[in-house]
Amino acid sequence: MLRISEINYSVEGRPLFEEASAVIPEGHKVGIVGRNGAGKTTLFKLIRGELTLDSGELSLPSRAKIGGVAQEVPSSETSLIDTVLEADIERARLMKESETAEDPSRIADIQTRLADIDAWSAEGRAASILKGLGFDDEEQQMPCSAFSGGWRMRVALAAVLFAQPDLLLLDEPTNYLDLEGALWLESYLAKYPHTVLIISHDRGLLNRAVGGILHLEDRKLTYYQGPYDQFARQRAEKRALQAAMAKKQQARRDHMQSFVDRFKAKASKAKQAQSRLKMIEKMDMITAPEDVARKVFTFPEPEELSPPIINIENGSVGYTDDNPVLTRLNLRIDQDDRIALLGKNGQGKSTLAKLLSDRLPLMAGRQVNSSKLRVGFFAQHQVDELIVEETPLQHMIAARPGVMQSKLRAQLAGFGLGPEQAETEVGRLSGGQKARLSLLLATLHAPHLLILDEPTNHLDIESREALVEALTRYSGAVILVSHDMHLLSLVADRLWLVSNGTVKPYEEDLEAYRKMLLTPEKPVSKNPSKQPKEAPKVKRASRDEVLALRSEVRKAEARMEKINEMRDKLAKKLADPALYEDAKTGELEVWNKKYAEVMEALHRAETLWMGAQEKLEKATA
Repeated sequence: MLRISEINYSVEGRPLFEEASAVIPEGHKVGIVGRNGAGKTTLFKLIRGELTLDSGELSLPSRAKIGGVAQEVPSSETSLIDTVLEADIERARLMKESETAEDPSRIADIQTRLADIDAWSAEGRAASILKGLGFDDEEQQMPCSAFSGGWRMRVALAAVLFAQPDLLLLDEPTNYLDLEGALWLESYLAKYPHTVLIISHDRGLLNRAVGGILHLEDRKLTYYQGPYDQFARQRAEKRALQAAMAKKQQARRDHMQSFVDRFKAKASKAKQAQSRLKMIEKMDMITAPEDVARKVFTFPEPEELSPPIINIENGSVGYTDDNPVLTRLNLRIDQDDRIALLGKNGQGKSTLAKLLSDRLPLMAGRQVNSSKLRVGFFAQHQVDELIVEETPLQHMIAARPGVMQSKLRAQLAGFGLGPEQAETEVGRLSGGQKARLSLLLATLHAPHLLILDEPTNHLDIESREALVEALTRYSGAVILVSHDMHLLSLVADRLWLVSNGTVKPYEEDLEAYRKMLLTPEKPVSKNPSKQPKEAPKVKRASRDEVLALRSEVRKAEARMEKINEMRDKLAKKLADPALYEDAKTGELEVWNKKYAEVMEALHRAETLWMGAQEKLEKATA
């Protein structure tokens, strides 16, 4: 259980928490929400002990392990799978010690503890987590240095999930995941055996992976049972009730103040006026809920073009002539289209986006674009490429030279960047503000087609809802690549699946796609009742399944070899005549007990080996 008791904490005199309290029951999955800058990440640092409270108390069970993704994995020559395995510090230490230990007693202790922590299945668990986050078997054996920072963040996430801390702290974990990775994470967290706190603005994650919401507002913490949508309804009802009560109380106060003002100078009413004045002074005024500043995006409207704005027939695209990434492309885009691109990483979504935005030429086939077509392109790397020493206004002046500054400032305001942010260096802006500026620059010239690659990273929930509204009003075509299922479900009316080297319409809905990703193997027979009765066919194991079974057999054999070595050392010790002297009766009893434990461990290991061998024989029969 995590207990937060009346904590106070300030940064440079600005209070972030004032007498804030909450209790998170053990094993609960909780989403932490609140405005940007409210102190969510600071709360994590306080829990980890990286910051010191001004007052109050944060308490956890004494031996509870706290884990989180603090930074990306370093660029080293260690393979991904080994990097993840090393995250379980106790297992890594015991495995290393088991290679050099010679004392039979210590060897027995090591093997017993390794069995207790299920160390022998660790490699399979680590591989499964890495696969869920987008790394295939070959990539798992590659060094960390072969991957970019964003991919190494995934390895860091895999490592902390593998380590299974008692309290898992995740700060915007889906920001560096694609849709497939985000959906896998949702499913994984829902089954995670310990307590999880997640800072997130992803409504899909907050609705499917958590059972409670911890809301940070007005320097207080309030815990709500249920997923995000339930929290949003409860909070709206609470705010409406608070506003009504505040209004009613203010009307009562105004009425009494009016009486005081009218009769305080009249002798016959003086006592009544004085009494009402005291009542006014004693009133504990209810504060009306603060109106949330409306966050908006104002996209410029393009002129209408004749359909289609892009038409591709039998197209191929890639980076080298002899190895196209996508082929057999037959695609049409009209100006009123809202298309979401689905597909796993590496299948070609970015390549298609580059083709449609004229960043890659067609290698074969035919492509016809409308002659006046303007395309806007937004990707996360463009946020990182903003000039940190310049202000948003300077970026706008460079993009639209000769345009009056008042008009440029108005456009910045239309994307939620007011006068203060317009004059602030980009390096000092929040991630959400930088994303807004990049979106503005991408839409500056009223594109007929807007391609958005992960546009919601760093945007809070209110900003995401504003983006949905803006895209709904926008009269141009939209192509979306996003891990945010909520955004896709509200904006996209067509789905394209990028897989197997081509692009095809996906006829099902997003929920069906989600289920397909989480349960990839489905029964082949669609109508078994109409099929003639046949002897059941034995389903052949896939290559990956066979490899996994062989690995399991090898591990079982290695485990038996280790235990046999340990048994031989103990047998040698028990064969020493000196051990049987009268003075060593107690020591003999200890060694006999250890020998019995090792023989029991050997029996279990042989049983596991025989089971693994039997599975392999069946799979390869």
